[in-house]
Amino acid sequence: MQIQPVVCMLIANKRQDNQVKTYMTYNKGREWRLLQAPATDLDGNDIHCILPFCSLHLQLQMSENPYLSGTISTKNSAPGIIVATGNIGAELSYNNVGMFISSDAGNSWRQIFEEEHNVWFLDKGGAIVAVKQPSVPTRHLWVSFDEGRQWTQHSFSLVPLFVDGVLVEAGAENQIMTFFGHFSHRSEWQLIKIDYKSIFSRKCTEEDYQTWHLHNQGEPCVMGQKQIYMKRRPGNYCMLGKDYSRILSAESCICRAHDFECDYGYERRGDGNCRPAFWFNPSTVSRSCSQGQNYLNSTGYRKVVLNNCTKGVKEMYMARKQQCPNRPPKGLQLTSKDGKLTANLGSNVTFLVHLDEGDSLRTNIQLDFGDGTAVSYSNLSWTEEGIKHLYKSAGIFRVTALAENTLGYDSTTLFLHVTCPVEHVRLLAPFVVIKNKEVNITAVVLPSHSRTVTFFWWLDNNTEPVITLDGSISHTFPDDGMHTVTVQVAAANAILQDTRTIAVKEFFKSLLLSFSPNLDEFNPDIPEWRQDVGRVIKKALLQEQLLVAVFPGVPTAAELFLLPHKNQSEGKKKSEEVLEQVSDIIVSALNQNLVEFELKPGVRVIVYNTQLTLAPLVDSNPRHSSSAMLMLLSVVFLGLAVFLIYKFKRKIPWINIYAEVNQEKEQEMIGSVGQGDSTPKITLSEFPTSKELMEKELDARVKRK
Repeated sequence: MQIQPVVCMLIANKRQDNQVKTYMTYNKGREWRLLQAPATDLDGNDIHCILPFCSLHLQLQMSENPYLSGTISTKNSAPGIIVATGNIGAELSYNNVGMFISSDAGNSWRQIFEEEHNVWFLDKGGAIVAVKQPSVPTRHLWVSFDEGRQWTQHSFSLVPLFVDGVLVEAGAENQIMTFFGHFSHRSEWQLIKIDYKSIFSRKCTEEDYQTWHLHNQGEPCVMGQKQIYMKRRPGNYCMLGKDYSRILSAESCICRAHDFECDYGYERRGDGNCRPAFWFNPSTVSRSCSQGQNYLNSTGYRKVVLNNCTKGVKEMYMARKQQCPNRPPKGLQLTSKDGKLTANLGSNVTFLVHLDEGDSLRTNIQLDFGDGTAVSYSNLSWTEEGIKHLYKSAGIFRVTALAENTLGYDSTTLFLHVTCPVEHVRLLAPFVVIKNKEVNITAVVLPSHSRTVTFFWWLDNNTEPVITLDGSISHTFPDDGMHTVTVQVAAANAILQDTRTIAVKEFFKSLLLSFSPNLDEFNPDIPEWRQDVGRVIKKALLQEQLLVAVFPGVPTAAELFLLPHKNQSEGKKKSEEVLEQVSDIIVSALNQNLVEFELKPGVRVIVYNTQLTLAPLVDSNPRHSSSAMLMLLSVVFLGLAVFLIYKFKRKIPWINIYAEVNQEKEQEMIGSVGQGDSTPKITLSEFPTSKELMEKELDARVKRK
């Protein structure tokens, strides 16, 4: 909708039922009506145009060229005069247009030209100059001294000129007009100055003026005011001059119904009254209204903006002052000051509490920080600067705000994530697990976090991780062999990871080992030391598939795993029997204190059997799931028994053994723990296959010892 202000009225073009029509209003849009067309045309012929089927329609485009008037022109110094391009009919059209003028602010109209013209006001509206549109060359201009009733033609150029613009010089004593344009599209610009002072015969006197009352179809009160203007009598060829004052008087009118429009949230119904709109609840009081204060309760009406009426029905339509009622809290909001739901451990968090409805001065506020601490305030004003709190541990905290007064309460909750950087992550997993049997894998994070970290589990060669919020996961390994498990821990902006290798077998045997107390005196409880001790035990107990894990802490302990050979061909039952035989031999040797090693000169450590666990074993003890060192060595099966006898300085005459042992390296490893990974290599070409024969010979050697 296009709107053009004219004195105290507005003109607008509105599309309705696919037709564009021109409307006008004298009360800021409260009431709109169509424009009454002129009664006669330029030739004096009657125009039969009856409202609402026919009316005057105006083009309301303003000119982009500041030196041309556009399709509608008015001027403050010429009250009530409107000149516009338009047409008469059922709707706005750009065909058969003409120029129309109103001398009474749009109440009535007259046609002045049949073609489009640009219009300028001279001498504060005392004279009107019209020139054809620049698309048509001309050497004439038209001047009217009686508000467009009569026009006189004047020549300003010998050659027709395409007028591109007219500049009217400012100043009351300066009566100069400057035309600029071109004779043809290829010619240069031409400037023509016109001094129109000679048009006026004299300066106007009091007898040359008359009063004019602004009105709306005879109604003298427009926008709550009676306005009387001084206008020069039509046809008097006198100059207004610099002392001319257009407004004679302005008097306020008594307020009447048409001085008021519908208030916000109300709309005018068919009976002319303002009723609440479907989306508006008039009983809703302003949110800032507190008990003991007052607020303005709307009647559904408000005075039109800039309306100057007084008294009358003003008290009936204006909003009434009422006391704010006490209300229960409503619309409680809880946010952090920075708008985030995360905070770093050790930093202050500022909470903001806002209440949409309710008496903030008589509402108690309670805030529970979710970590066992809470605060309470007697009214909301104490929390305007925010409520600060320092969390001493990481985690997700349920922060709850409660607003309560004598009429009710309201509450709200937010969940705050308090995080701190991850410094260390350790993956706890069994050393050996049973194939196709579920096993638990745990990640320990330091410092500890409560539901504020994300765990990414990479199992074997999976291309996508398993993502959890818990530091534990259950998994089943379907294949034999060595499997790699990696966990990545993401907290705040840090990511750490740890990796473990797990042996997966169909069955196995395990033994818990302990040591003579003198080993604890030399235990620094570091991974490297445990690794070296594991190597020594492995050297003392050489076997086909052997895993040795030394646990952290004191007293020093370890676990030994006996695994079946990965290339076994005897079948599962036969392999279990063989594994059982080897286990019995090792247990017998351990129970008789036959397994020992020299930690350093003069310090010998004896290895004991603490407990024999039944296979299969999935160790869930946290101590067994620590970062012990896994040692794996592959040799032929009964080499263990032969090597034990070898270590006990005994020989079995009926066994032909060809051993290639690096004795110097062996003594170096036994005497100084942790000096490398070298292990004596033993090749057996002949060995007893009977468990009874081995036990018999072992018993004999023990007796001799």
